[in-house]
Amino acid sequence: MQRGFPRGASIVGAALGVVAAGTAVGIALERYTIGRAVRRMAQIHDPGEAYGTLRGLPQTVMAADGTELYVEVDDPFGWPRSVNWNRSGRSSSRQPSRAHAEDERPTLIFTHGFCLHQDSWHYQRSEFSGEYRMVFWDQRGHGRSDSLKPGRDLSIDVTGEDLYAVIEATCPTGPIVLIGHSMGAMTMMALAESHPELFGDRVVGAGLLATSGGQFADLEFGLPRAAARVFHSTAPGVFELLNRQRGLVERGRRVGGDLGLVLARRYAFGAEAPESAVRFVLELIQSTPIDVIARFFTVLRDHDKANAIPLFDRVPTLVLAADKDLLLPLRHSRALADAIPSADFVCVPDAGHVVILEHPHEVNAALRRLLDRVEGRQGKSSNAS
Repeated sequence: MQRGFPRGASIVGAALGVVAAGTAVGIALERYTIGRAVRRMAQIHDPGEAYGTLRGLPQTVMAADGTELYVEVDDPFGWPRSVNWNRSGRSSSRQPSRAHAEDERPTLIFTHGFCLHQDSWHYQRSEFSGEYRMVFWDQRGHGRSDSLKPGRDLSIDVTGEDLYAVIEATCPTGPIVLIGHSMGAMTMMALAESHPELFGDRVVGAGLLATSGGQFADLEFGLPRAAARVFHSTAPGVFELLNRQRGLVERGRRVGGDLGLVLARRYAFGAEAPESAVRFVLELIQSTPIDVIARFFTVLRDHDKANAIPLFDRVPTLVLAADKDLLLPLRHSRALADAIPSADFVCVPDAGHVVILEHPHEVNAALRRLLDRVEGRQGKSSNAS
């Protein structure tokens, strides 16, 4: 029995890593289904996008409880907005495509989702290169930010205060547009709840991408309803148990192989995403420590910011949904849009949860429309004054 345990643990660990990022929930996959999906991935044209090669000026921001948050600033008005590290180790900076005074345009602050990090904004970072000052940061426990510390509180309210610290450190003055994906947008909701005075003053626009204001108890993750109920009731205990077996689980996640890729494709993407994108998302998931996964799972389960959502009606807001999202389905984004009457609601077809990587052209076009609305309003305000 003991000889078979590591193999079983490896499969559980691989599946858990995908579950935790919101890319799987323990669904039973038959061998034929896995094999067919793997063969299909091999047939898809893969341009081999160089994810993680765009870099900004690094700095550390101290959160209220002493947690160090890793931040990068891309500033076309000062230090080059992005550095592309090539294979030789040398860097080449992209020059701004247009000349703008720093105070003419808002700073864009991007906040990533659960078990991802700032490099998940690869296509958006490239799209707005040289046009806007941009801030990217890793949420606590993710990427290059500090790991979670024992005894420190963890909640969406805490991540909202982390975002506030990032704003204070990197954008002490001037207009800001907040853009968040999944848990990143929930962090923005927490900021709105605790600092409503920012919205309509410092915060002049917002993008809420593939996210939810709460009601996680009704999520089914593509499972039959009965199976989803079992998952909701048992998942907290399972995550806690696996957290206590951290070493074994981490080894299992690294050797998950094709199963991890298949689960990532099914739950992170909606259609024919290139294999490089699937592998990149899986790498981000597997780099997230199991204690971060376990503790944030409870945080997300308890998330409810219904009272804060109407604050986004003060500023131009984009609510963007993915119509094949199995994790935070379309109805959650529709509920957000209903609570923000002036919001621009966009539904991207054939898209899964990580829509920012799967359909970057559609996402970037929607963000450009948002920025046009923001700047149009700023222009009217300037003329009026």
